[in-house]
Amino acid sequence: MTDKNNQKLGKTFQGVVSSDKMTNTITIVLDYKFRHPIYKKIVKRNKKIHAENNLNAQIGDTVLVRETKPLSKLKRFTTLKIVKKAEQTL
Repeated sequence: MTDKNNQKLGKTFQGVVSSDKMTNTITIVLDYKFRHPIYKKIVKRNKKIHAENNLNAQIGDTVLVRETKPLSKLKRFTTLKIVKKAEQTL
């Protein structure tokens, strides 16, 4: 995938913010399912990634992130948009 300047873009993922306690960084949980190769059962797995929080996302928000160059030791993603805001509870 390329943008209008013919530069390569990274993969995009959609996940839920699980932590926003770090400065300018959020932790996102990516859930996925796959069929076990031997037992043919559907298995759920998840992966946590760190992303640049340039849209001020909060815990519970569903966000769209894209791969970028390494921003720090753990951060390899940046937020593109907030797909769904978390419901506020009192």
